[in-house]
Amino acid sequence: MSSANSVTRPVPPNHPLIARTIETRLSPRLALREVIPLAGDASNRRYFRATLTGGPPHSVIVMQLAEPEGFKQSEEAVSGTADQIAELPFINIRAHLAKVKVPVPTLYYYDQSAGLLYLEDFGDMTLADAVGRADQAQVKSYYRQAIDVLVQMQTHAIRLEDHTCLAFHRGFDAPLLMWEFDHFLEYGVEARNGRPLAEVDATAIRRVFENISDQLAKQPRIFTHRDYHSRNLMVDGTRLGVIDFQDALMGPATYDLASLVRDAYIQLDEALVDELVEYYLDQIADQNAGWTDRTVFRRVFDLTSIQRNLKAAGRFVYIDRVKGNPKFLADIPRVLSYVKRNLQKYQELEPLRKHLTPYVPELQ
Repeated sequence: MSSANSVTRPVPPNHPLIARTIETRLSPRLALREVIPLAGDASNRRYFRATLTGGPPHSVIVMQLAEPEGFKQSEEAVSGTADQIAELPFINIRAHLAKVKVPVPTLYYYDQSAGLLYLEDFGDMTLADAVGRADQAQVKSYYRQAIDVLVQMQTHAIRLEDHTCLAFHRGFDAPLLMWEFDHFLEYGVEARNGRPLAEVDATAIRRVFENISDQLAKQPRIFTHRDYHSRNLMVDGTRLGVIDFQDALMGPATYDLASLVRDAYIQLDEALVDELVEYYLDQIADQNAGWTDRTVFRRVFDLTSIQRNLKAAGRFVYIDRVKGNPKFLADIPRVLSYVKRNLQKYQELEPLRKHLTPYVPELQ
């Protein structure tokens, strides 16, 4: 959830500054050819591709922060110790992930005064793009690779609890999980419908939300990317690069897996989802970090999916209403279809289905 309501965007950096930085901070043999703005995402950051002569590298990605010094506040709501951040979270968490051999972009230089980061260019092909043009066998291969990277990220974090990494000092506790549920109610229900929930419905819904939050908060916490999905994974040759990790924290092992296979942007066949969940459990077991009861894991995974998908639905309305960006609204029916499926799966969730469905037609 964004904690910054400003919809203003920074003025694009001037080309002479980028050209001078590339020559003096990267390599004197490199020269700037052109700067190409890249399509934005839901954040307040902007991205540019600087193409170069004299490479390699033949291009770098220039990430522009919303404010040169405005890095201490996460764009997501967080719980934990974040009072004494002395380093940009992107840089801090990137260093940890690089240390545990997760394929993250190289940081060439950070111009703190200008709020510009010069990063390795992973190209334009997201996993979502690649899946859209792949056959069924290749889709399965891509997602297995994504799970392999996820397991690498999670299991190495278990072995190397890096207390210099900001992610280890903040986590998904019950208040944060409930904050995200409430964010869905505020935007995904009330703002979207233009009317408040009836008190009897709000009470019943929040009671179930609190129960889910408590169950998820009690799970063992593991390094969690927090936005591990097909648009934050870059297909760069045979490598699958990971981006947008600056909001990482400690959370349930099911969270990133749910983000990946219950994706807001790519809907996988249910048989493939089941297969990928089993594949994940196999890989975790090979690292001696597995769940002994797979039935329990699947139930926690489904509850996590409900929480994650409702958060996404509310987030997409928030991005439209607060940030003036409606492009994610079309993805709401997809994420709510996942919620509908899971609500029908568990009898204990019948009160949530009963009281929420009248306000969310996609759940009917």
